[in-house]
Amino acid sequence: MDIRKHSFEYHTFPDSAALPTADLRLLEEAREVTAQAYAPYSNFYVGAAILLANGIVVRGTNQENASFPAGICAERVALSTAASLYPGVPILTIAVSYHNPNGSNDAPISPCGICRQTLLEYEGRQQQAIRIIMGGQTGKIFVIPTSRHLLPLAFTAEDMQ
Repeated sequence: MDIRKHSFEYHTFPDSAALPTADLRLLEEAREVTAQAYAPYSNFYVGAAILLANGIVVRGTNQENASFPAGICAERVALSTAASLYPGVPILTIAVSYHNPNGSNDAPISPCGICRQTLLEYEGRQQQAIRIIMGGQTGKIFVIPTSRHLLPLAFTAEDMQ
């Protein structure tokens, strides 16, 4: 029996003031768009902002549904919008933030499993990594160089060939 270990490196920043300017702008877009989320059931408002290779920023928010599985996460709203409006334009970076009126807002949140799989699918489609910036309304920030790091044993298109 072999034992394998998987690890990855990512950047941490104590707060948004320490981020490079372009990353700060994108995170601020994600923070701002949380106000447009539809989250009457969880009261957990998530926003995502995507920077495309052409310089355009596409935003998305979580959209809940009384039938919980029918809701859609902010990351997938933004990814689908970007792919629909700007087909073939690579996604460089996605920033994800949230507003929690009933609790803390100062820690990074990570994409859910479905969003991780979707991010990886988009990386495969464009044959280019997508950086992920994760942060709350305040506090520390994580920057991950590729979504593949969040899903190390992923199921991809190559598995079906």
